[in-house]
Amino acid sequence: MNWLKNFVRPKLQKLVGGGKDIPENLWHKCPECTQMIFHRDLDKNLHVCQHCGHHMRVSALKRLQMLFDDSAFQKVETAPTVEDPLKFRDRRKYTDRLKESRDKTGSDDALVVAHGKIGGIGVVVAALDFSFMGGSMGVAVGEGLLTAARLAVVQDSALIVVPSSGGARMQEGIHSLMQLPRTIIAVEEVRDAGLPYIVVLADPTTGGVSASFAMLGDIAIAEPGAVIGFAGARVIEQTIRETLPEGFQRSEYLLEHGMVDMVVPRAELRDALSRVLSLLKNQTPPAHVLPMLDADGNVPGGVPNIHNPGKPEKG
Repeated sequence: MNWLKNFVRPKLQKLVGGGKDIPENLWHKCPECTQMIFHRDLDKNLHVCQHCGHHMRVSALKRLQMLFDDSAFQKVETAPTVEDPLKFRDRRKYTDRLKESRDKTGSDDALVVAHGKIGGIGVVVAALDFSFMGGSMGVAVGEGLLTAARLAVVQDSALIVVPSSGGARMQEGIHSLMQLPRTIIAVEEVRDAGLPYIVVLADPTTGGVSASFAMLGDIAIAEPGAVIGFAGARVIEQTIRETLPEGFQRSEYLLEHGMVDMVVPRAELRDALSRVLSLLKNQTPPAHVLPMLDADGNVPGGVPNIHNPGKPEKG
């Protein structure tokens, strides 16, 4: 018996009168500590549990609002792709699953691309939405990342990618696997242009996404407690027949073993990105050019020997 739905809700409805339904999403339960959190408190705390610090998954659009200055950004439309190249069907049609995810998220696919400023510096951000078919990577995601990379090159901006994905999209078969090399090419285009490529690893970052663009960042930042790896821990244990270390595949474990550069709480992420961008995007100060020395190691014009100041001058 669900006491909250069958007992508490009817009592509340009776108290407020009018028989109006109480919205279902007023309270959220933390998946880590099971504490109930009021939705306004959750939004104010950037979807981080105020009791245990657990970082909950957020949509791509909400992620962009958290990262860009003043939550101001411009979404980028990506080129249309073939929706169902294999006419795939399991228990349901692939096209039906796409429609359901689009209705739920308001996005055309799992990747949302936008450009704006972080810390006053122009950037292009591509964020994956786990609520869109597990953030899985299909042709549209690969095309979106290429678009983001090329826009970064045109704008001379850094590219920031926020993966949150279960891996390749099985409904697109080999077309999905082809996105692994395509996304790597996208990253190389940014690097060839001498621009920073920063990855913010969110929970979860697994499968084909972790085997391609997600682990290629010049700077790898992870959110606390994020699961990062290729195969799941249970699959690995069954394969190697050994018990994995405590916290294996969590962001803190990866930081300890040198796989990521830093673990940053969500509330501090924008400031951390701003600092990194200011270091990577600022031009190197010009070096001071020393004048040519004469045969005795002296600078013309009477300055003593700068390599060996104690060397006596010839009379």
